[in-house]
Amino acid sequence: MKTMTCQQLGGACNKAFHANSFDEIAQQSKQHGKEMFQKQDQAHLDEMVKMELLMKHPAAMVQWYQDKKNQFESLPED
Repeated sequence: MKTMTCQQLGGACNKAFHANSFDEIAQQSKQHGKEMFQKQDQAHLDEMVKMELLMKHPAAMVQWYQDKKNQFESLPED
């Protein structure tokens, strides 16, 4: 099991996510993002705007995703 925070995944807070795979942790982060969107949390909304801009550039988005996955893989087990 490994741990990454919302902020490490491009978010706005220090909420910790725990998972055995990057796909699992990405799913937790996505769900958290949905919750913060519903709450209209401004700090998270600001980060979502940045992510939307990144998504307009597919190569940059793929690189971002791979960088985050590599970061997860390099983490020690909890």
